[in-house]
Amino acid sequence: MEVFGSARNRNEFYVRMKLLRSRHGKTKTPFRFRYFKWILWFSLSLYFFATSLGNHRPATTSLKTIIPQPQLRSVSGVFSDAAVLRQPRSLKDLRVYIYELPSKYNSDWLSNKRCSNHLFASEVAIHKTLIKSNVRTFDPAVADFFFMPIYVSCNFSTVNGFPAIGHARGLLSSAVELISSEFPFWNRSNGSDHVFVASHDFGACFHSMENKAIADGIPEFMRNSIVLQTFGVRYHHPCQDVENIVIPPYVSPEKVQSVLSMSPITGRRDIFVFFRGKMEVHPKNVSGQFYSKRVRTEILRKYRNDRRFYLRRNRFAGYLSEIVRSVFCLCPLGWAPWSPRLVESIALGCIPVIIADGIRLPFETAVPWSEISLTVAERDVGKLGRILDYVAATNLSAIQRNLWDPKVKQALLFHDDVEVGDATWQILVALSEKLE
Repeated sequence: MEVFGSARNRNEFYVRMKLLRSRHGKTKTPFRFRYFKWILWFSLSLYFFATSLGNHRPATTSLKTIIPQPQLRSVSGVFSDAAVLRQPRSLKDLRVYIYELPSKYNSDWLSNKRCSNHLFASEVAIHKTLIKSNVRTFDPAVADFFFMPIYVSCNFSTVNGFPAIGHARGLLSSAVELISSEFPFWNRSNGSDHVFVASHDFGACFHSMENKAIADGIPEFMRNSIVLQTFGVRYHHPCQDVENIVIPPYVSPEKVQSVLSMSPITGRRDIFVFFRGKMEVHPKNVSGQFYSKRVRTEILRKYRNDRRFYLRRNRFAGYLSEIVRSVFCLCPLGWAPWSPRLVESIALGCIPVIIADGIRLPFETAVPWSEISLTVAERDVGKLGRILDYVAATNLSAIQRNLWDPKVKQALLFHDDVEVGDATWQILVALSEKLE
């Protein structure tokens, strides 16, 4: 645009100077020629003015977008509305129909404020964002995909406070029965263009214990559909035997921004290695399985007295303020390979150290995982100290520079409105690619 503008200005200057030379030449100009000169000047001026208007087109997309201008400027200096045009062409015509289900499937659960803020809350965030997005269509006849807004993660246990999802299969099944009896679209495609969210430990298997999740499997009625799930591995697993997109767990962007407003991402980091979470001294055998495959126990045993490692087993509401002070943040598996620590670490500029063999990470084509994180095999946790010392002495600055690019954090956070490059944006890109 600037180049075009400069070229346009040079053309106007050239014409203007040529007319001035004619006006002040030594030869007396006939009246008809002077009259023609002013007509020509007026016409050319009108032409260039109209051309400038024609070439100035505000950046538009069919997707409702918000560009965080301060973040964009920090990436490469100068940005304009043209940044919105990064939207893939396929998104411009993408249409998603959202079923308006009875409130018992979604909004009734929001009476508990925790429903929209805990680690499984991407099911709520995606629904809220799509409702306001311009990819939404109210005409199901033109829809590319059909979104099923069902919140199954907000039934919190009165015993331990964790989401209890034993009701998930029944709730989902009744919703499918409802829409298939009232609309022709499910039966038309056998649900293959319908999208569900399963933001739980083992995705669409809907159980927190892997052996039971595998035994139950994915509900038969969902096997032809598309599932947005936090669970993903690089090897065959029954809980991903469905068309799926791996998405990040939910982390509140407001909480992240609140921490960063007090401690900038480039600020002082006085904790070398950080981990706060469940670490069992004597892991229990639960149906033949041990929590974290004993990885966290080994971390505690090996490094509890190592001054480089800041390890805490108790909960602390302000733990995000510890992450932003840390250089490396351990992200070991729990019952499932993924955890919200992965997103929290990246959002707050701490290098994630992923300890979960075979994990498949969110949006691998958009997030340069190999350039912003470290992966350590579960069997090598005893070597963590040496590994992290080596990285700190060699390419720490390069990893941090890549990690602190605002686009990286943006790709893993959900917002109230779709923002260029954010998590919902990445989901829509992934869906649009399934149409190609």
